[in-house]
Amino acid sequence: MIDPWASSTVDYDKLVNQFGIKSFSEVLPDIKNPGRLMRRGVIFGHRDFDKINKLINENKDFAVVTGMMPSGQMHIGHKMVVDQLKWYLDNGAKLSLPIADMESYAARGIDFKTARDIAVDEYLTNYIALGLDLTNKNVNVYLQSENELLKDLTFKLSKKTNFNELKAIYGFSPSTNFAHLYAPLVQVGDILLPQIEEYGGPKRVVVPVGVDQDPHIRLTRDIADKFNLELGFIPPSSTYHRFLTGLTGDKMSSSKPKTAIYLNDSPKSAIKKVKSAKTGGRESLEEQKELGGRPDECVIYEMYVYHLIDDDSKLKKIYDSCKDGSLLCGECKACASELMGEFIGDLATKQVDSREIAKNLV
Repeated sequence: MIDPWASSTVDYDKLVNQFGIKSFSEVLPDIKNPGRLMRRGVIFGHRDFDKINKLINENKDFAVVTGMMPSGQMHIGHKMVVDQLKWYLDNGAKLSLPIADMESYAARGIDFKTARDIAVDEYLTNYIALGLDLTNKNVNVYLQSENELLKDLTFKLSKKTNFNELKAIYGFSPSTNFAHLYAPLVQVGDILLPQIEEYGGPKRVVVPVGVDQDPHIRLTRDIADKFNLELGFIPPSSTYHRFLTGLTGDKMSSSKPKTAIYLNDSPKSAIKKVKSAKTGGRESLEEQKELGGRPDECVIYEMYVYHLIDDDSKLKKIYDSCKDGSLLCGECKACASELMGEFIGDLATKQVDSREIAKNLV
């Protein structure tokens, strides 16, 4: 069972086999201009993305939904979602971006005013600073608690689910509070909202998520099927990306400062964190030169893959040089820390103007 509210170690292969997620490599050759995360296998799985890709190739209407739960600071791992949203917007999507303040209240106990402030200061500000145009006419940003269409839809959707179904998916117990029970149904509403008449009627929707969020996808697909005849809803497609490894080798998490580089860190702090990160180096310099490094187990190399290097040929050169022992960890860390410092410094400059734009969005 996957718990979408708790961080845990993930066996990607097991999840693909257990829950019927298909390998993204199967559809990759048919994507005309795949994004960096697609090309590099960071996006590893999907449900029905082939149907979304067909619409992209034919310049037809589709939507993308991804929520943001305002419960803490954004870190470098969250940038993956923004990069995907930019790719979709460039490829003709309509973006629906719910701020999950109802979920953060139910699951984390965060009051609605605090959730709104976090959403503006952390999420919306950084989404804009990272290059996503939230003022685009094809982008819809909203607070769950203030969207009456969402509330009406969620109430209607709740008619065709029950406690036993939620328990089977999420492991809820009889002591689970009703707000927490209701939160997944609000997320189902978020995902299906672009298909209601007020937003243009039924259409295909894709949800890019980490695999820990798959319970929400499975519940939504089931409920969409139940409402197909009445409302014409189409089960959503989804893609699944790997988690960015934290600096200590565990999953990067906002609640574990030692694992994360936050987007509001200073360049000096970000550089220091990169220099302290776990590598795939050998026990000694001699062994490293003789046997080579292990880039597939290296947090530094992963930062290159996910965020710091756009050029695939340059990335391959780093990989090969690490493997053959000619590139040592000290030199590699120095390069990565410099790139990260530049990135964080540039982002900080952009955050100033982005925050003013963000204040007017919700």
